[in-house]
Amino acid sequence: MNVSPKTFSHIGLSVPDLDAAVKFYTEVLGLYTIMEPTEVFEDESPIGIMCTDVFGPNWESLKIAHLATADRVGIEIFEFPENYAPEDNLDHKRHGTFHFCVQDPDVEGLVEKIVAAGGKQRMPIREYYPGQKPYRMCYVEDPFGIVFEVYSHSYELTYSEGAYS
Repeated sequence: MNVSPKTFSHIGLSVPDLDAAVKFYTEVLGLYTIMEPTEVFEDESPIGIMCTDVFGPNWESLKIAHLATADRVGIEIFEFPENYAPEDNLDHKRHGTFHFCVQDPDVEGLVEKIVAAGGKQRMPIREYYPGQKPYRMCYVEDPFGIVFEVYSHSYELTYSEGAYS
């Protein structure tokens, strides 16, 4: 049985301030706004029913916006009432997603913009093939503590020769 690779559709992020997150992701990362921030309520509307299917009863309301990257990957951003920051925002040993990655050939410039907008640089910018190829990376945080990575080159190029050997 031959299974073909699937395309990546979107990732969902939970933030404490939806409007501020939309501003950060559009102004700093250059993402496109597909759907402006909207409030959704627990009711009998199709979206209300879908959210109850996902979140269970008594979720009451949420705010949501949809953004997209230049290569059409979606970033779905949620603001839930009473949301909270985790104690460890890079709990890499916990099962589940612990980061996502964006690509920009100017890693240094993007990291500076992230920090200037209230985010954090978690590590020095590193090279995968020092002295051989200009492939660079850096882990950062948005202003809400969401950890992500910045790559200078595509995933396929970065790992095509075994970056760890």
